[in-house]
Amino acid sequence: MSRMFNPPHPGATLREDILPALGLTVTDAARQLGITRTALSRILNEHAGISPEMALRIESWLGPERGGRAEIWLGMQMDHDLWMTEQRPAPPVERAPELLAA
Repeated sequence: MSRMFNPPHPGATLREDILPALGLTVTDAARQLGITRTALSRILNEHAGISPEMALRIESWLGPERGGRAEIWLGMQMDHDLWMTEQRPAPPVERAPELLAA
């Protein structure tokens, strides 16, 4: 089952929407998140994904009421990763036998 579009990397959302709306530089945002500027830059430039730890940092940083729920950020990362994986040829997989009735 292939999705019809390329879900954005959550780093793009941070880079294009969140940081400008907050008027923050990468350095300021990294400091507020408690991570290095390099670590945040890797996410913003889509070279690293949102980990569960990072999702919780974003939740604490933005607040759940302002779009910061960890589940949202992890869901965006999962949607992006799954779509990207679906674009590659599928590895050969042998289908499991039918389950026996209990």
